[in-house]
Amino acid sequence: MTTTERPIAQNAAPYRVLGTRPLRHDGVDKVTGRAKYGVDASVPGMLYGAVLRSPHAHARILHIDTAAAEALPGVKGVVTAKDMGIYQRPLDYAQTMRNPRFIAEQMLASKKVVYKGQGVAAVAAASLHIAQEAAALIRVDYEPLPAVLSLDDAMQPNAPKVHDDLTTRVIAADHTRKQDSGTSSNVAGRLEMKRGDLAEGFRRAAFVAEAEFRTSRVHQGYIEPHNATAYWAPDGKITIWNSSQGAFTIREQVAEVLQVPESQVRIIPLEIGGGFGGKTTTYLDAVAALLSKKTGHPVKMLMTRREVFEATGPTPATLMRCKIGADKDGKLTAGYLFLAFDAGAFPGGAVGAGATTSFAPYKLDTVLVEGYDVVLNKPKVHSYRAPGSPQAAFAVESILDMLAAKLGLDPLELRRRNAAHEGDRLPNGVPLNSVGIDEVIAAMQKHPHYSAPLGGPNRGRGVSLGYWGNAGKHSSATLSLGADGKVSLVTGSVDIGGSRAALAMHAAEVLGLAAEDIVPAVGDTESVGMTDITGGSRTAMATGAAVYEAAQMIKREMIRRAALLWEVKPEDVSFDHGLFVNTRQPTDRLTFQQVAARAMSTGGPLTASASAFPKKIAPAICGNIVDVEVDPETGKVAVLRFTVVEDVGTAAHPSYVEGQMQGGTVQGIGWALSEEYCWNDSGAMLNPTFLDYRMPTSLDVPMIDTVMVHVPNPYHPFGVRGVGEVSIVPPLAALANAVSHAIGARMTSLPMSPAVVLQALAGKRA
Repeated sequence: MTTTERPIAQNAAPYRVLGTRPLRHDGVDKVTGRAKYGVDASVPGMLYGAVLRSPHAHARILHIDTAAAEALPGVKGVVTAKDMGIYQRPLDYAQTMRNPRFIAEQMLASKKVVYKGQGVAAVAAASLHIAQEAAALIRVDYEPLPAVLSLDDAMQPNAPKVHDDLTTRVIAADHTRKQDSGTSSNVAGRLEMKRGDLAEGFRRAAFVAEAEFRTSRVHQGYIEPHNATAYWAPDGKITIWNSSQGAFTIREQVAEVLQVPESQVRIIPLEIGGGFGGKTTTYLDAVAALLSKKTGHPVKMLMTRREVFEATGPTPATLMRCKIGADKDGKLTAGYLFLAFDAGAFPGGAVGAGATTSFAPYKLDTVLVEGYDVVLNKPKVHSYRAPGSPQAAFAVESILDMLAAKLGLDPLELRRRNAAHEGDRLPNGVPLNSVGIDEVIAAMQKHPHYSAPLGGPNRGRGVSLGYWGNAGKHSSATLSLGADGKVSLVTGSVDIGGSRAALAMHAAEVLGLAAEDIVPAVGDTESVGMTDITGGSRTAMATGAAVYEAAQMIKREMIRRAALLWEVKPEDVSFDHGLFVNTRQPTDRLTFQQVAARAMSTGGPLTASASAFPKKIAPAICGNIVDVEVDPETGKVAVLRFTVVEDVGTAAHPSYVEGQMQGGTVQGIGWALSEEYCWNDSGAMLNPTFLDYRMPTSLDVPMIDTVMVHVPNPYHPFGVRGVGEVSIVPPLAALANAVSHAIGARMTSLPMSPAVVLQALAGKRA
């Protein structure tokens, strides 16, 4: 079905292409298996790599003996941390984002291992089986050290230290950075966001609700494991084929780890089999490159599923305490939130994002948020769709539900009375940008789901809101005109959720073409300008802005070319919906394709490139209504009905927006009900397979109803707003509220597995 044959979304009245539902440009390749993913990379003379990983959660590396591995027939090379140039630099614990030393340590540990599964050495061989056999022959002498495996233990003053030289960095209430504590600690950072007199705010409250909450580590659940194929050529040029969420980000990280210029590294992104934030860093690329340099051959590396679970970053586990007060009219008077986030073995556990987003949907003039970034002997955590926000919202939205019950107030009405508006302050003091909080709440209140009877015992209904700030960052795009009027589009944004189509639609809208007339492609790091990761809900908005600017350049030049053909001035040519008109002689008309066909005689090839760095960003808001039924004998929670309401701005491609809303919701259901990392006392993960790590299947979720609210983003030419992450934020609290109402006991720990629910029921009876 073409663009013109598909229905137009209600929000798309001003547009001809945006808001329609064209087939995705890469759809045929995906469904026929022709699309090339990272594991499909194949280079002549290629070897295969394998990593030896630590069996200990915490131990000093005394000696590594690689002789037996190197002697095995078929082995071509072995590398350890001593082959990495980055280890000549000191370790800076203050840098928590994209710290090259942290990244290097996760690949190949230097002096000690700080979690089970950490890389220690790597082998390249003629086959994967030989490489794995050789890795097992490497002898490593360890000195085991005490490990710290829980937030409660790690924050104790006498706890074993993950890093002897790590001290606490403090960010004060005024957001200035203070000096380190000077004392070795597992608390890598402490932040404080404060506004108003908290004690006075709670004195003014007629009702107060408070509780402690816990969440577990949760994996992003991407199907495709991490992979990389690298060739370090004799001239020093490094070429890497991989699957990641950002080729330029991986280039930067590889160059830093290997201590080579970025211009020496070329990243060729292939299709990606899911990421959700977990593929914005590198675990294998530099190792494959080092093995290639040592052997003189290209080297391919692919993680097993166990390695993905044991050696890459999930979302943080948390310990949270929340307290909120309200006056008798339901106006919030004060809010307090304590956040301790499990960062894993190195600092950077998204506690800052959790703190910033926690109270964001609400106008609250008196607030204190304390955040702690805590290191443990577990893999360093990483981004997962709105990192930090789902956990914080679980605490805040649960307390609001408890507060509404004390007030005798409808839970959505409590949220409506306290909804934040543009200009109100976030917990970090930054003014809220335009977002449809009122509109989302109103749509939830009016939805038939909210007033429908529950229809039976042991059932409960829960609601919640979720906020995500979205990101801007840098994007680039290049458009090239073909003689047949087709336009090639190259961007640096890896396509995860249909962004090729959405970006092509931006160009088509400007140029008066159909989406099918734009031919989109994802470029490598040497074919397009620098572009940040596909993440932060930024791609359709920020890269779309770059595409818009490049299309405007094409449009202006096409008008000039048409003017040349008519021998008039460019201002005498009008352009509308792909048609050029000579305003001095209105019967003179040329289609876009006709002008394109004459391009070589009116000035030659036509290409335009543009970059975008949005200085203002519109955030996202999402609301959930969910019904559950709890089996009081088994503790099993069945999700009966789920409605997602989200401010999507202008939905570029409504089908993909709906898919993002539903996908994030399903992941939230898994997070709330079944998913968790399970550990033994020595720091080994007990469920590192998809058989034992319990993600929801189609049997666990109902049909998810999506309601798109349209409050256009004022900072984007078409009003497009990031939609990819916020949908995972509210399900945790919405489901906890629903289960709490169903069983008559407050749920404060996730996941709400049958055992946890039965424990809550037993506590209620006791």
